[in-house]
Amino acid sequence: MEPLVEIKNLSIRFPEGNSTFEAVKGISFSIGKGEIVGVVGESGSGKSMSALALMGLLPKDAEIASGSLCFQGEDLVTMKPEKRRQLCGSKMAMVFQEPMTSLNPVLKIERQVGESLRIHTKLGNAEIHERVVQALSEVGLPDPEGLCGKYPHELSGGMRQRVMIAQAMINSPSLLIADEPTTALDCVVQAQILELLRNIHRTKGTSILFISHDLNVVRALCSRVIVVYKGEIVEEGQTEDVLLHPKHEYTRHLVASIPEGEKGESSGGEILRLTDLNVFYDVRGGLFRKKGKKHVIHDLNLSAREGEIVGIVGESGCGKSTLSKTILGLHDNYTGEVKVRDGVRPQMVFQDPAGSLNPARTIGWILEEPLRLRGIRDRAERRQLVKEMLENVGLDESFAARHPRELSGGQKQRISIGVALLMDPRLVIADEPVSALDVTVQSQILNLLLKLHAEKQMTILFISHDLNVVRGLCSRVMVIYKGVIVEEGLAEEIYEHPAHPYTKALLGAIPIPDPDIPAMQDMLEGDVPSPINPPKGCCFHTRCHGCCKECTAQKPKLVNVGNDHWVACCKV
Repeated sequence: MEPLVEIKNLSIRFPEGNSTFEAVKGISFSIGKGEIVGVVGESGSGKSMSALALMGLLPKDAEIASGSLCFQGEDLVTMKPEKRRQLCGSKMAMVFQEPMTSLNPVLKIERQVGESLRIHTKLGNAEIHERVVQALSEVGLPDPEGLCGKYPHELSGGMRQRVMIAQAMINSPSLLIADEPTTALDCVVQAQILELLRNIHRTKGTSILFISHDLNVVRALCSRVIVVYKGEIVEEGQTEDVLLHPKHEYTRHLVASIPEGEKGESSGGEILRLTDLNVFYDVRGGLFRKKGKKHVIHDLNLSAREGEIVGIVGESGCGKSTLSKTILGLHDNYTGEVKVRDGVRPQMVFQDPAGSLNPARTIGWILEEPLRLRGIRDRAERRQLVKEMLENVGLDESFAARHPRELSGGQKQRISIGVALLMDPRLVIADEPVSALDVTVQSQILNLLLKLHAEKQMTILFISHDLNVVRGLCSRVMVIYKGVIVEEGLAEEIYEHPAHPYTKALLGAIPIPDPDIPAMQDMLEGDVPSPINPPKGCCFHTRCHGCCKECTAQKPKLVNVGNDHWVACCKV
């Protein structure tokens, strides 16, 4: 296969005090024309750094110590800056892990997605608009025409990631570098994106460098995989050979890092109860229009007992994060009852670690803050507890002196989890707590949660789009669609005998470890309907392939189908 990209003996180093730190140590690999290559490894292993080097986006203090980066036979290292910028904008494109750090908050979506066309083509405004709308539609975004006039903050995390992918693909690049492109996406959108990447590869012959910590996704998409550990390639080969029959000890460790442990079951008393909860957001109109309300959560009833781990699953925009904010008291526009046991102070692990860490403070100061709030005045004691927590989340004590900007996305998430746990909580609401973590750290964090759960009978509401993690961790699962519980019950019962068509679609979206098989046999089309103009009857009927007249007329109630398994469907 003719190579599109050739990296030879690449070394990248950073200054570290009076010496240097070598982040990438003489790695060599190639990407063939029309090939999809996966790169796996834990956070900080150098996998993203190699991709940034290709795009000419290394941090200012980074230095290419040796090696070459060739694209279509030309060395990017020695190439003139102007030519390289032209090349990176038109022939090479990259999708980043954190969309909010890549999208300009003050520019509308159309302007940002179409920027590359304005720079590298001579298309007029009307043609650019048409191409932008098409690109947004291709990544599965609803109402692409209306989306053009929105700003990034008006979109969900999953929608922002899809905008980033549309932005990268709009010029039909020869090489697409995807750095954790599905990290922030729910399983349905993830399946759609994987199928989209397959289609791009199949129809346009685009080469893809796919960086991910999700081994199932890599196995489902990539024909070849490269395993990176501490800046070095330790194993490389056909995906099936490497992931099914790993030779290197580190690869075997990656493959074996599947979270396991005793599920959180409890016979203790009730610690949380939500009764007939309805949550709203104010919608501001124009100059002469009255404000309206957006109905986000509908008549929701939920209880959690002491020591229980409850999984909450659903697509982005279904109301999962709104539910968590309401429980925490961060959103007070609701009716119904939110009752937390007296003396219990819920703690939150947020989805976006970058937004929850103070950029002006050191990691040590950030981790000490909850200890100060607990009344621990002895500085030496606080520092010892911080050191222990850093070790618990897989980081050494040197991280205490760093700032959030010096950490990778996965490292920031580990710090965010550490902050919540240092409050010694009885109730933790974990909103996608391991979405940014590689499999080894993910396993470490989940095992830590299980350990603390066992020791302290800690109750956890676990919000996640990773259905495999939810199945392994939670004793009970709630499936939410458009603010409505459509199915709930024991985890094994839900996974083995799903009754609602939406639950079946979610489980069908789990990546299939074969790149030749579509991500979803029965692809769930579209997105969650707008809460401003909700559909009548069953909330899911607009996307349900088995919809009937009854579904459009009446709202189904939760009914027990046996084994404490509840389903809200007209056909059950």
